[in-house]
Amino acid sequence: MKINVVLIRHGKTLGNINHAYIGTTDEELSEVGIQELLDVIESGCYPQADYIYTSPLKRCIETANYSYPKQIKSIKNGLRECDFGDFEGKNYKQLSGNPDYQEYVDSGGMTGFPNGELPADFAKRCQDAFAEIISSHKDGETIGIVCHGGTIMAVLDKYSMPHEEFFSWQVKNAEGYQFIFDTELKVAIKIQKIQEEQS
Repeated sequence: MKINVVLIRHGKTLGNINHAYIGTTDEELSEVGIQELLDVIESGCYPQADYIYTSPLKRCIETANYSYPKQIKSIKNGLRECDFGDFEGKNYKQLSGNPDYQEYVDSGGMTGFPNGELPADFAKRCQDAFAEIISSHKDGETIGIVCHGGTIMAVLDKYSMPHEEFFSWQVKNAEGYQFIFDTELKVAIKIQKIQEEQS
């Protein structure tokens, strides 16, 4: 059985503009983010979808409402962004000189966030949520998932074929991927970017 999947990262928030770690903070889309998102939608690059799922955070729900206004949205808590703990709301400049942050950088992002979520726990949560969504659909259906950059990377880190590692799947706000998910092999194939990087 093959299911068509669209993964979209939410539009830009003020925290994104400031290059801050925004995980559990429930930010709305910024004015700039809304305009950029509307431009993307007008370009027609987002594929149509039969069903829409979204993270419970405002930035994802708003993005889904703009992008797929007619579809009913199903909220999945497991799709939410990572809890960045002590790094939450701060950017790399503010964290400069912080030994925990330096350890995180030196590890290639593999150490946990102080008082936050372990990367492995976050990845499994997102992957389990994706698997649960897939299990409720039939051959040939198209599902859209509006979530976070980290969620997208976690899903494709596990399921991409050919496999590419976690950070290979970074996308900017309002970008994403579409692919076919083979439920027998449990792999994502024919992965394509749906919004090319903007200058």
